[in-house]
Amino acid sequence: MDTRMFARLGAVVFVAVAITAAAMEMTRKGEEPVPPATVRPGGVAGPDPLREELHRCALLGEAGGRDPGCLAAWARNRARFLAPTSGTSSSQEAR
Repeated sequence: MDTRMFARLGAVVFVAVAITAAAMEMTRKGEEPVPPATVRPGGVAGPDPLREELHRCALLGEAGGRDPGCLAAWARNRARFLAPTSGTSSSQEAR
């Protein structure tokens, strides 16, 4: 057997696998999309105002860097993100 024969055989096998995979995908039943999580009344409080403000600032683009509201929101977000927790400070003091 020469090289051309192996190349043709490989091409035929590849096409057969591709056709089989396409046929299996076409016959598969569609899955129902998962509905987004909803907030139940009496459950979690309303949306996070800081998150909404950060989203508004993101929509402003470059102008957000000059907006005092955005600067304050970013500062609150940094403080919330970088705030030490009680477990971290006590473990650091023990060292």
